[in-house]
Amino acid sequence: MRLALWVNIPIFARIQKNNFLMFRYFYVLICFVFFINTHAQNADKPVLFTVADTPVYAEEFTRIFNKNLDLVKDESQKDVDSYLKLFVNYKLKIKEAQAKGLDTMPSYLRELGNYKSQLAKNYLTDTKVTDALVEEAYNRSVNEVKASHVLIMLDANASAQDTLSAYNELLKLRERILKEGYESVQKEVHNGKTVYAENLGYFSAFKMVYDFENAAYSTKVNEVSMPFKTRFGYHIVSVEDVRPSRGERTVAHIMISNKRDDKLEDAETRIQEIYRKIQQGESFESLAKHFSEDKSSASKGGVLEAFGGGQLSSTEFEDVAFGLKNISDISEPFESGFGWHIIKLLNKSEVEDFNSMKSELEARVKRDSRSQLINTSIVNTLKERYNVKDNPEALEYFVSIMNEGYYLGSWKLPEGFSGSKTLCIIDKKIITYDNFGQYLFKNQRRAVQKKPFNVLIKENYNTFLNSNLMTYQEDNLENESEDFANIVAEYRDGLLLFDLMETEIWNASKTDSVALQNFYNTNKSNYNWSKRIDADVASSSNKNTLKTVKKMMEAGQTPEEIKEKLNINGVVEVIFTSGIMDKEHQALTAEMTFETGVSKIYKHESAFVVANIKDVLPESPKTYEDAKGQIISDYQVVKEKQWLESLEQKFPVRINESVLTEVKAELKNN
Repeated sequence: MRLALWVNIPIFARIQKNNFLMFRYFYVLICFVFFINTHAQNADKPVLFTVADTPVYAEEFTRIFNKNLDLVKDESQKDVDSYLKLFVNYKLKIKEAQAKGLDTMPSYLRELGNYKSQLAKNYLTDTKVTDALVEEAYNRSVNEVKASHVLIMLDANASAQDTLSAYNELLKLRERILKEGYESVQKEVHNGKTVYAENLGYFSAFKMVYDFENAAYSTKVNEVSMPFKTRFGYHIVSVEDVRPSRGERTVAHIMISNKRDDKLEDAETRIQEIYRKIQQGESFESLAKHFSEDKSSASKGGVLEAFGGGQLSSTEFEDVAFGLKNISDISEPFESGFGWHIIKLLNKSEVEDFNSMKSELEARVKRDSRSQLINTSIVNTLKERYNVKDNPEALEYFVSIMNEGYYLGSWKLPEGFSGSKTLCIIDKKIITYDNFGQYLFKNQRRAVQKKPFNVLIKENYNTFLNSNLMTYQEDNLENESEDFANIVAEYRDGLLLFDLMETEIWNASKTDSVALQNFYNTNKSNYNWSKRIDADVASSSNKNTLKTVKKMMEAGQTPEEIKEKLNINGVVEVIFTSGIMDKEHQALTAEMTFETGVSKIYKHESAFVVANIKDVLPESPKTYEDAKGQIISDYQVVKEKQWLESLEQKFPVRINESVLTEVKAELKNN
């Protein structure tokens, strides 16, 4: 339950997402970067080129080129001719997608509709309410609350009797906590099923659901709140302390996983060996690169992104990181849920001022549950803008036709129902009795908790009206906001391109096994295993130590025997890495010669390495199955090139050379 309340940002866990959806949105994003603002052109402007007689204006291309000049890293795309080729290909694909009717597919229309609804949220806002919530969030961000709570779980549609019972029970527990202290009550009532009594530690804004956050920040230190409701049930919160926010920390770490495959030593033994090498004066960065098993940070010397209090999924890691006082301080080895760590403090910063954090806070407020306060204000504004008036007579009519069947899912609109009557008018849109009647009919099974019919109708009407108000503004937003219209148009093209590429290139490349096999047979020389070795690699900061290790290796001694003789009296002189490795392996140097036997000693970062190479696995062709992923990728490139050539035949492109010359001159002078 704590994890449901707490908003964590894990840094070590690998979050697995749907790769297909991730790629879909990434592809659309790429389309935004390169082909932004491609609509609403003026037909009187010079035409740069046509695609099957459809004009593309010079102004469009110039604006796009200038806007994206600093965003692209590929120097070839900063060349006008190269960029024009990309742009022409983009227009060809859009033309083909439209010719295939992809812009009329239900899945496409549904996806675009969902995006428009999400995007509209950025335009449907109340500045005054938003600013107040942003300021509140900042004031809470600069202070962290330490609290515990008791939660009695309740369904959202719990009966009035169950709700009152939970409320009264929490009142009793509140009195007991004030008299006996939290811990004694916690031990007695927590069962992890219906009642949760948990120590939450320190947290600040956005770390808890908003209702809980409000109660915690409104309760004084050493006080217990009155019972309050969240979506989980009813709580009381006991506030133990309030402290200034600890700001942010940037650290590097060395991690050894508890799930490592090495049979020679466990994670704790390995981390202790590394720690002793740090104490012996070896470079933290170098050791992280050589031995850390957090692959996302090892190549960077163990450096992690900066984080604040309550942001990590590991409280153990966070507590140790914030416990380091001085830059370059290094922790002792400690264990978290991810493995064993050593942390080095690289930087520390306090909470930024309000103006620096305002944009980020505003974005978070709009994503948070507190956005409902903004929505309420927006709805009230829209009612005035569109001159919406309630119809009490209509609501009374719906109360009169309601019956107990609504709670059983068997309610129906009566015979003679006057569906054509006007329920209300939103600007120029007429909402009828039938619109609301069908809404009630479709949603009746959700009405689990019985209420007086007048309350039921009023609540449903408010929800129905608010939804229609928001929908009406969304539907008209493209007419009201040019910026919104442009962004929607960009996304529309991005989705079309994705669906087209998926059909014509990506799926076809994956499923055409005969073509893939033929492509592999023709290009076998491109798919090879690089030379690898099966070796034991010894690492030490002391070259003389490695000279001894080299002799012991040549005498046939194993890594275990060597470590037993050299790593004595708590001093780690040598660390071994064993297994099959290629030139890119972190334990090896690029200069190492791949020959069987004991190698010479090489300088590696700030240490030295020597390898006992037991076997050399030569370069060898990859089988079709081994190389299939790369084969598909390469085949897609070839197939897309051929496909674009066919599109050029299908939709002739005519460049207006005189206009292009003017465009180049203009871009050169900018």
